[in-house]
Amino acid sequence: MLRTSIATVSLSGDLDGKLTAIAAAGFDGVEIFENDFLAYPAGAAEVGRMVRDAGLEVVVFQPFRDFEGLPDPQRSRAFDRAERKFDVMQALGTDLMLVCSNVSPAALGGIDRAAADFRELGERAARRGLRIAYEALAWGRHVSVHRDAWEVVRRADHPAVGLVLDSFHTLARGLDPDTIRSIPGDRIFLVQVADAPLLQMDYLSWSRHFRCMPGQGGLPVDRFLGAVAATGYQGFLSLEVFNDLFRAGSARQVATDGRRSLLAAADRIAGERLLPPRVQPQGLEFVEFAADEESGAELGRLFAALGFARAGRHLSKEVEWWRQGAINLVINCEREGFAHAFYITHGPGVCALGLKVPDAGAAMARARALLADEFHQAVPPGQLEVPAIRGLGGSLVYFLDAGSALAAVWEREFRAVPQDSAFSGDAGLTGHDHLVQSMDQGEMPTWLLYYTTLFALDRTPELDIADPGGLIRSQVVQAADGALRIALNGTRSQRTLSGRFLAEFFGAGVQHLAFASRDIFATATRLRAAGVALLEIPENYYDDLEARLGLEPDFLESLRRNGLLYDRDEGGAFLQLYTLPFAGRFFFEIVERRGAYGGFGAANAAVRLAMQSRSVEALR
Repeated sequence: MLRTSIATVSLSGDLDGKLTAIAAAGFDGVEIFENDFLAYPAGAAEVGRMVRDAGLEVVVFQPFRDFEGLPDPQRSRAFDRAERKFDVMQALGTDLMLVCSNVSPAALGGIDRAAADFRELGERAARRGLRIAYEALAWGRHVSVHRDAWEVVRRADHPAVGLVLDSFHTLARGLDPDTIRSIPGDRIFLVQVADAPLLQMDYLSWSRHFRCMPGQGGLPVDRFLGAVAATGYQGFLSLEVFNDLFRAGSARQVATDGRRSLLAAADRIAGERLLPPRVQPQGLEFVEFAADEESGAELGRLFAALGFARAGRHLSKEVEWWRQGAINLVINCEREGFAHAFYITHGPGVCALGLKVPDAGAAMARARALLADEFHQAVPPGQLEVPAIRGLGGSLVYFLDAGSALAAVWEREFRAVPQDSAFSGDAGLTGHDHLVQSMDQGEMPTWLLYYTTLFALDRTPELDIADPGGLIRSQVVQAADGALRIALNGTRSQRTLSGRFLAEFFGAGVQHLAFASRDIFATATRLRAAGVALLEIPENYYDDLEARLGLEPDFLESLRRNGLLYDRDEGGAFLQLYTLPFAGRFFFEIVERRGAYGGFGAANAAVRLAMQSRSVEALR
């Protein structure tokens, strides 16, 4: 059975707040980091009771530093220090102390010298019913790899002396994790897990500031865990994550992210046998907007101008259904319930996504297992209760499958209305291409983990996009078949377009929706005829486009005349068109993918962000 733990150093706050967050996330144990203990006003016995009262176990007390290989008199003092820490351990109620490899300039080398020190320390610990676990720090003075640490433990040859394996220390050095497979599992006393982005910097700075949860970085953590599993290790999987963002954020959120990451990682190693499989998204069935009567009517006029037809009105609610191609949009103007509360908080905007999945029940089962927040709301008799979980910014993600609500939601809950669209005929929009969610940059790791552990979505590399008000960090998660594409945009600056959205919207959310067009030139002509306000693109952009790509003059002129942006890669071409923001908040993008183009027009981002910023300023 998987037992999970996390080090208190991974979280923000004081010790009791950390324990509360760790217990709420469902962890089984906790590593007590010495600095957290030293800075807390209660004694070891009381802290131990706090841990047990929270339903947790003290897995280890750590770290004990600069122990092995010292000359006298430092060596004698090191043993004296250890005895004092043994007193603390016994009061805390833990039998394990982590000893990390020596970094002191006074330390002497030699595997046998280190092994002799650990043999004596193990003997002292055993007399008190305690154990010692040795960890190789990647920057250790003489021992910096797990193979050397294991050799010290092996030569110490004492039952109270074992090994700590830490994924960061192994993988950051580029060591082959398969070398772990030959270590007996019963000699491994603790396994610590952390991921990290791939950076070129010294090991100490990399470790102290940039570790992250498994699945959030670029290290091959799954290979490491697979090698550990092959040893027969049966102990805790414990997170030890040093990260400046995490230690400045919500302890509860970081703890939840941490446990979710461990559960998902263990599931992958087990061949997805521990949890229901990752949810395979089959596309967006609907996007729901929260509004009041005035903004809802204005939004309806915009939908009509974009070529959507009002397909139905809800049987009992102030809810409208708009449709074009495979796109379903919902405007919810109810004066009570979730959408109304969302509108009161954020104003008009996307409050829910309806996601098509193969099995809604299995999707909910995986979401529950991975600690997603379920959502329930009273449903009138005869109406459907569609399973849902909380998403970004307090929004909802509904699960609909072909066997239940997907086919029935439109037929059972809406009545047809006369086609009174102010713009007759569609505009050639066929379906959803992607959506963009904006958030504070500190939230991005949480939502990347949310999407990639719950759903069968893969990450693309991060991009930094230049906005006139600062940088926007962007990363896409997408299904292999393109059925769902979500771009996550994070910012630290309130002056960027994303930052302004966050301020206007009072939180994270969907900043824009991108619809696919069968013929974007025809779509542009129809939208202009319908009076849709479109983003103007400067002449300089087209001059540069001609210089860079050598486009045919007639084609370039068509792009210019229609205000289209253009990009291409080895697979094909990408054409883009943007509306001006609705209520100064969110906007719509129209795209046409030609061939196997796989990107999102990143080459055009700086230009369109500059023009969008100008348009937002003009509305103020």
